[in-house]
Amino acid sequence: MAVSRKDYAAHSRRVTKSPRWKALRMQALDRDGWQCVQCGERRRLEVDHILPVRDRPDLSFSLSNLQCLCGRCHSRKTRIEIGLGQPNPARQAWRQLVRMGRN
Repeated sequence: MAVSRKDYAAHSRRVTKSPRWKALRMQALDRDGWQCVQCGERRRLEVDHILPVRDRPDLSFSLSNLQCLCGRCHSRKTRIEIGLGQPNPARQAWRQLVRMGRN
């Protein structure tokens, strides 16, 4: 059963609206070199909970549970988490090849 985006976001909102989040967010961005850990993009960065807050509220403010993702990678991850589809394996393989070519 898919979880609605609204329900999914409600869990994180309590964390991301807190004063503690701003400092933790900056630490995650600094640690990840201000780039997406998936594709290396440096624009439109979002700090994502690796294990969602709705599943692991005890890790809400744990730096080890955070990663920097660009908007596109974050949207892809969220869609999968809420049950709206898995990535195409062929497309994932192509994306990996392109990523290796950038380095």
